[in-house]
Amino acid sequence: MKYVQTVDKVSSVDDSPTRTRVSQTILENGPSTAADLADQLGLTSAAVRRHLDQLVADGVVESRDQRVTGQRGRGRPAKVFAITDAGRDGFEHAYDELAAGALRYLAATGGDEAVMAFARHRLVDLEDRYRPLLALAEPAQRPRVLADALSRDGFAASVSTTPAGAQICQHHCPVAHVAEEFPQMCEAEAEMFSRLLGSHVQRLATIAHGDGVCTTHLPTTPTTPTTAERLPS
Repeated sequence: MKYVQTVDKVSSVDDSPTRTRVSQTILENGPSTAADLADQLGLTSAAVRRHLDQLVADGVVESRDQRVTGQRGRGRPAKVFAITDAGRDGFEHAYDELAAGALRYLAATGGDEAVMAFARHRLVDLEDRYRPLLALAEPAQRPRVLADALSRDGFAASVSTTPAGAQICQHHCPVAHVAEEFPQMCEAEAEMFSRLLGSHVQRLATIAHGDGVCTTHLPTTPTTPTTAERLPS
């Protein structure tokens, strides 16, 4: 409690670094409530809400109703805060308008098949680095190993489990703006996950599609890793 009181008394000079910590935490962990952020950052809820109000005003984050799975309880859903497209622009991106322009030219001259070939080719080195790591892991541990490897490469990935299987969530995508126009980038990545994990995978959500995180479902029962289901358009 003493630490929290000290943080609340920090001068406005430190507001910008603290807001950066707030937005970075949302980026890495996905849409979060003010209470969650306060707990993770060691701030009071009032302090977090003050920073969130400013981040919303700046267009860095947006407020939305928390998505509820299963039976909803009484009362309104809790508000969660998610990074906006403009907010993501504040973090490093590996691709910019030049990359999108190059892919537009590739699509115009070689068609969608050429774009897909490029999307697969750009992941070859990544897959070659990840494959030995997953080969050393037990099948049940491979999603965690893959998520850790993705995090080291800046994807801020995590793993959760459901009765139907595991899910890998990527809270940051360095090619989100390009993938918004060229979904082949997401499709090629899902195919890579399928090969590395030795199971069929299903993309439930992508940042490029407007979701808060990229979510890949890994069924409990492995199947032949031949295809990765496309996210409906």
